[in-house]
Amino acid sequence: MIGRKQEITTLKKLYESNKAQFVAVYGRRRVGKTFLINEVFEGKITFRHAGLSPIESDVESTDSPLRKQLKHFYNSLILQGMKKSKCPENWMDAFLMLEMFLQDMDDGSRQLIFIDELPWLDTPKSGFITAFEGFWNTWACSRKNVMLVVCGSATSWMTDKLINNHGGLYNRLTCEIKLAPFSLGECEQYFISENIKMSRYDIIQSYMITGGIPYYLSYYQSGLSLAQNVDELFFKKSAPLLNEFNRLFSAIFNNPEMMISIIRAIGAKHYGCTRSELAEAAGMTVGGTLTKALSALIASDFIIKYVPFGYSKKEEYYKLTDSFCNFYLRFVENKKELGNEFWLSNIGSQNIVTWRGLAFENICFNHIKQIKKALGISGVSTNQSAWSKRKGEENGTQIDMIIERKDNIVNMCEMKFYGEEFSVDKNYDKVLRNRISLLSEELSPKMAIHSTLITTYGLKYNEYSGAFTNVIDMDALFD
Repeated sequence: MIGRKQEITTLKKLYESNKAQFVAVYGRRRVGKTFLINEVFEGKITFRHAGLSPIESDVESTDSPLRKQLKHFYNSLILQGMKKSKCPENWMDAFLMLEMFLQDMDDGSRQLIFIDELPWLDTPKSGFITAFEGFWNTWACSRKNVMLVVCGSATSWMTDKLINNHGGLYNRLTCEIKLAPFSLGECEQYFISENIKMSRYDIIQSYMITGGIPYYLSYYQSGLSLAQNVDELFFKKSAPLLNEFNRLFSAIFNNPEMMISIIRAIGAKHYGCTRSELAEAAGMTVGGTLTKALSALIASDFIIKYVPFGYSKKEEYYKLTDSFCNFYLRFVENKKELGNEFWLSNIGSQNIVTWRGLAFENICFNHIKQIKKALGISGVSTNQSAWSKRKGEENGTQIDMIIERKDNIVNMCEMKFYGEEFSVDKNYDKVLRNRISLLSEELSPKMAIHSTLITTYGLKYNEYSGAFTNVIDMDALFD
């Protein structure tokens, strides 16, 4: 298995303990939650069940969503050894069946219950949460050999209904694991394991498109270039990820159309937008509905909320950080005449070159841990943000990333995605000096500014290369 070392160690330790365990594994859809559980507990799962996707609908069926979920749960019990009886009418009866089934099988060894896509079971007015609370609080928690593992891609549901539950499940979880996408280094390990030959320069570009999501990486084919793989994934007829964007939001949210409209509005601006700007662009009002939607999108790791450097805490911005969504909205959505070799044919176009530069900034923000290590400040508390002078302000400027450090240093970071060593000329040297001057006006006199270059192949030595105090190349991002 690629990566996941800490998660594997934690899960195995919990399994080997001599007490009841209730574990929630959550994270972005397609990030590998089910794969992790299946690999760690291969041959050890006593009962498994996965909720039915809300996307799929049987037009010939007259059953309600609740009825379909109950039938499916009952069928899982039958397939795994329970004697046939009567399909439960509600979740209370369904969990009673599960309890009786597990008691009949109990020989004193560990009983592992794995329920995948738990949020899908909680259909409207189903009473699922109440019954689930009863299952854990009345029966499972008192049995030392029971381990309950639940997974969910609807991260906001998992956090609201389980992790931050204020009712019967309050403080009942014994462990929560949020599974993150692969880092650049883990993507490289994956490609090596699949015999896919790709340079680090191209792996970074693949990350700009698929964001380190293992499921998306699984579609890459050995023997094809990066550009050929991108065409296969998105632009060929029946491409596997062509319709993934809409499926992604439909599987996670009850109101996918509203969520997508918010994502489009935020994604239209590289550095994001304020709540009021977003409401206007998405055709919504600034109120509780928007607040709840933004919180759900943040919890699901599609967007972040941040305060630009030098702004007041009331001036919060929302920024789209999901690489897949950024790529899809820019190059795939509503573009029907792209052709089967769109990416291969346009790889050198200015539109794609510009996009690479912007996407590289997102990758750097997602790999701040590696950047701090390269700077030798892994143990130093920091804050990271972008900064731009407001429109209309004199001597406006823009800084890709500012790292504020507790050791009285500010790293003013410039990010350059280049196919060769980056070279500083006289004009760019002047730009850097101006940015340092403007930034120093915003800082305390005790703070020192270190100009920092984060780029692909490093810095070319010339008379202006001393403009940068620190230089970080792409190899550091793969650490």
